[in-house]
Amino acid sequence: MATYCEYCNSHQDEIFNKNYHDTQYGFPIESDNELFERLILEINQAGLSWITILKKAENFRRAYDEFNIEEIAIYKEKDRARLLADAGIIRNRLKVNAAIVNAQRILELKNEYGSFKNWLDHHHPLPKDEWVKLFKKTFVFTGGEIVNEFLMSTGYLSGAHEKSCPIYKQVLSSKPAWAKVK
Repeated sequence: MATYCEYCNSHQDEIFNKNYHDTQYGFPIESDNELFERLILEINQAGLSWITILKKAENFRRAYDEFNIEEIAIYKEKDRARLLADAGIIRNRLKVNAAIVNAQRILELKNEYGSFKNWLDHHHPLPKDEWVKLFKKTFVFTGGEIVNEFLMSTGYLSGAHEKSCPIYKQVLSSKPAWAKVK
């Protein structure tokens, strides 16, 4: 009999965790804005629990213009002030700045690779330590744990689900053949 991942089993009382685990965690993402969203949510999770971020996800989407990269890349000081005053999100100057700067960097990547996803695909597969070096060179506020969770949560690194978890096979079957990570 298949059993869910230990993390999911230990957080059964949280519907947010179960829903995220079963429908998002480890599944490939095609949209650049959704990839950017996941990166920004992972950055905002630093030092906090993931459930805090999941509960605020809708607030983040609203506050950050549905994570529209082009919109965020041109945010001005008034936008920073608005975000820092928004109690519905994480009000941390470094994390707010990271969203804006990283949106600008993704636009630069789009000029060269066509999309953020193409940039990720171009570098796949890399071992975790090489991904971390690449992210630190390319983005701000992207330490090892943030990069690891971003890549696992989007299917670029393995480890999102235990092999005995029923979602593991769903995640594996949702990836294109060239992108499957064992």
